[in-house]
Amino acid sequence: MIRHRSNINLLVVLRMMGWLLMIEALFMLLPLIVGFIYHELNSVKAFALSALITAGSGALMTFGLHPRNTDMHRREGLLLTASVWVFFTVFGMLPFLFDNALTTVTDAFFEAMSGFTTTGASVMTDVESASHSILIWRAIMNWIGGMGIILFTLAVIPMLNHQGGIQLFNAEVTGITHDKLRPRISQTAKSLWMVYALLTVLLTALLWLGPMNAFDAICQSLSTVSTGGFSTRNSSIAWWDSTYVEVVITIFMFIGGINVALIYTALTGKVRSLLTNGTVRAYAGVVLVFVAICASYQIYNGTFENIGDTFFTLIAAMTSTGFGVTNYDAWGPFTTMLLMVLMFCGACAGSTTGGVKIDRMILLVKNTFNEFYRVLHPNSITTVRVNGKVVPHSSVMKTIAFLSIYLMIFVMGGIILTALDLPVLDAMFASLTAISNIGLGSGITGPEGSFAVLPDAAKWIMAVMMLIGRLELFTVLIVFTRDFWVK
Repeated sequence: MIRHRSNINLLVVLRMMGWLLMIEALFMLLPLIVGFIYHELNSVKAFALSALITAGSGALMTFGLHPRNTDMHRREGLLLTASVWVFFTVFGMLPFLFDNALTTVTDAFFEAMSGFTTTGASVMTDVESASHSILIWRAIMNWIGGMGIILFTLAVIPMLNHQGGIQLFNAEVTGITHDKLRPRISQTAKSLWMVYALLTVLLTALLWLGPMNAFDAICQSLSTVSTGGFSTRNSSIAWWDSTYVEVVITIFMFIGGINVALIYTALTGKVRSLLTNGTVRAYAGVVLVFVAICASYQIYNGTFENIGDTFFTLIAAMTSTGFGVTNYDAWGPFTTMLLMVLMFCGACAGSTTGGVKIDRMILLVKNTFNEFYRVLHPNSITTVRVNGKVVPHSSVMKTIAFLSIYLMIFVMGGIILTALDLPVLDAMFASLTAISNIGLGSGITGPEGSFAVLPDAAKWIMAVMMLIGRLELFTVLIVFTRDFWVK
């Protein structure tokens, strides 16, 4: 079979990238304003220069390129979605370098990628010494990346609804299904962002009522709703030593693990659809079961502190938020393994969380039982049902492929990190935290350690894994296949 080069419209991809970079530059103005408020002149200069470079590059790409055809098809949508996270990271790391918050390109790229992918793994050893502008920028990166860069653009640039909007939506929105809430993609994007913003404002108000000041409340809220995990304190949420803060953030982390479309539906009055959803029930059930197991082991092992810390830590792991209130490494290796299981599993598809998503785990378990049944009844016809709907066989096969590739990347990442002289358990934990966008560490990268101690090669490996995990494998990996570039 003769194959020809694909006619991918690179000019329209670059032109659209220009629009996205100009939007990123607008977000950089917020930390600049914060710098003025706190009289941080160096930060003001850093963000002014970063915004100017980003906006200038975006403007050149947008107004300097004139593609004959402005239509975006599936390949252009995939290429734009995969590349925009890299572009945002490259320009998003500039403030760290110009402000001297981080001194190397490797560390700045790692921090920015960790922020936008809502991983929350940080190489900043003393965040409390950073400027308010840098701290709010870290939180903003979490918030943008939580719901998605493309999804935000679909909400604010309606013209994308006619230029491959559905391709962009499907490429970035995670999960095994993509439900449109409204007739137009831009309307769906606005609805999802409305819920996202509402949760952010509500959490900010609740945290401000507690022991947090307004700045800390805003930053923690942006990082919680996005399940990102960047904090303004070295000891994360433990710094406030407040049961109120711990309970409030635990609740909102749990909410962050629910499909945003379901939350929107519940807010429109259809609460029953949320309460009766099988995936949400499984999500809640897994949390309760693992908390019971973990607490029992802690009591047996003599490391039990209080049930609140157990709930917080396990939900932080399952929702990929990665906040900390205690040294979970001291709970023992069995608890570490429980955390890794939750990190792998993740919460609900369509949420801001990482991991493989519990929807896929449910589908895998049901399909496995079907295969057991077919061993005894080889001529039977079985179907997989999730929330009362039959899942197409193609979706089942795609899920199995996804889980297989996910496991391979996780194991390969761990092997490579081990080759870079990381202890085996620490390497596997770091690999899982990157691909699942968690931010938690263990051993040398754990509560008593830091990701800053990793060699540069390990940081680049983890940064790539963060990107692959955030876009759920296929969107990134497909770009590196031959079939993507040929007809």
